Amino acid sequence: MINLMKSHFLVYDKFAKKYDKFLLPAEQKFLAKWRREALGLLPENAKILEIGAGTGLNFQFYPTSRLLVASDISRNMLLQASEKSKDFLLVQADAENLPFEDKYFDAAVATLVFCSIRSPHKAFNELKRVVKKDGDIIFLEHVRPEGFLGYLFDLINFFTERLFQDCFNRQTAKLAVEADLEITKLSKKAFGIFNLIVCKNKD
Repeated sequence: MINLMKSHFLVYDKFAKKYDKFLLPAEQKFLAKWRREALGLLPENAKILEIGAGTGLNFQFYPTSRLLVASDISRNMLLQASEKSKDFLLVQADAENLPFEDKYFDAAVATLVFCSIRSPHKAFNELKRVVKKDGDIIFLEHVRPEGFLGYLFDLINFFTERLFQDCFNRQTAKLAVEADLEITKLSKKAFGIFNLIVCKNKD
């Protein structure tokens, strides 16, 4: 298990300096707009956790907050993120084992993260643990779309899981429901390839 975890974050450590450049075309066309929409749903003057913060591409869209904690499994990703803002407390952490107290945060957010988490069920349980009851947990994720595209994503997933440890056909909204999160908003984008999922923590 230790070796699997190490190889997992080493993928992102190696890719960290190239990540922003790789995503730039998508950011310019649609991702930045969707990030702004997702982050705009977070409460103001709150304690907020971001898991899988990566290089900090969300930082510019955050509301005014009391505490901003950005976590990621990759140290090198966080080093890149540190250049974007000094307002965030950066923490290297696995989403499946968050080093925070129970019910510490008012809300949490994850964007383009759950495709690369080994056990989404564990990550959902950790988010439920650290976010207060009735707190919002917001996801912007690429997912398995319906219809023919879904079967295409299944085929692509055969390669992405092996090459990049990226689950290309994950059904994040369904997994959120299975984790007993209450979905209050589900917005499908780009033929359902991306989902903006707003959940309420019932625990």
